[in-house]
Amino acid sequence: MYDGIVQELIDEFGRLPGIGPKSAQRISFHILQTPTFDVARLAELLSEIRIRVRFCEVCGNVAEQERCGICRDPRRNQALICVVEDAKDVAAIERTREFRGLYHVLGGSISPIAGVGPDDLRIAQLMTRLADGTVQEVILATNPNLEGEATASYLSRLLTTMQITVSRLASGLPVGGDLEYADEVTLGRAFEGRRTL
Repeated sequence: MYDGIVQELIDEFGRLPGIGPKSAQRISFHILQTPTFDVARLAELLSEIRIRVRFCEVCGNVAEQERCGICRDPRRNQALICVVEDAKDVAAIERTREFRGLYHVLGGSISPIAGVGPDDLRIAQLMTRLADGTVQEVILATNPNLEGEATASYLSRLLTTMQITVSRLASGLPVGGDLEYADEVTLGRAFEGRRTL
């Protein structure tokens, strides 16, 4: 739609996940029309992130050192590991300020359709972490979708051979939601996960 470099910029932003053509166009024009927008700083950060950011050698979370800040924190509960699919999930759980244990990032979920099997995930590294007997509970916090459920099921079967408590995050009705709009699976899980008051 636009000539030359403007369209190239829109196309590049459009390649990012979650950004459609309209959003890519809005971002591009914001950069073009805002004289105070620091394009040089954005370019510098994009270059630096490739150099400085890596994945934690212990848990797989994003880090700027060999180990992430959570794995380096001695105040974290070493006996508790929360298994998540992606580093973004770590940030989401940390925002709750409810969990004070450690994490293990799998790097995705089992998805035969996408050609992702257990060997493609960081499951072997998890088993190595659990081998020394320090961990007493593993919380499976994979997404409540088909792939996440398959991954949680696989891990729970794998972990039954160890003397470790395995739990799964509860799922059900969102706060502020209406029962009439809940799908059958969500409502069913809400009944399964009910607790006594």
